[in-house]
Amino acid sequence: MIPLETQRLILRDFVESDWQEVHKYAADAEVVRYLTFGPNTEEDTKNFLQREISLQGEEPRQHFALAVTLKPRNQLIGICRISVQDADNKIGSIGYSFTKEFWGKGYATEAVKAVVSFGFQELGLHRIFATCHPENIASARVMHKIGMQQEGYLREHHWIKGEWRDSWLYGILEHEWRGVNHL
Repeated sequence: MIPLETQRLILRDFVESDWQEVHKYAADAEVVRYLTFGPNTEEDTKNFLQREISLQGEEPRQHFALAVTLKPRNQLIGICRISVQDADNKIGSIGYSFTKEFWGKGYATEAVKAVVSFGFQELGLHRIFATCHPENIASARVMHKIGMQQEGYLREHHWIKGEWRDSWLYGILEHEWRGVNHL
């Protein structure tokens, strides 16, 4: 269960005192350029964190927005989330965002791999999907690295910052995950 631990990271529930570290990436226009939110004001970030913390008490819990922290310093470097979208059909979705200075170091791949494993092994999901902006090559690369397949192209999928935006759809099935990870 939570927290999740990898070689370099601990993924834990958010606490209110995380808001300043969250705000570093949530207020950065370059970090959020492909996302559905931001750049955040301080109030936006505090409201986001309060909402995520309130969802930690759900029974059964369906939404796990996790603070991604570096082990040696317990430094918060991003967010990785998994949500149960359809409990009957065992479908979940993932998303992630990281502070810019930690891009390109493999942290997103490591965190996403842990969250997907949690989704299949602990939440009993059958299918996990994610979307990303077609120009977000780094995000697409993370999904490919963990074994997700590009399943489709969603035209005018999100209304973001005053315009319709397309998305790539990626997905992985539980038996594919087991094969990729030799489980």
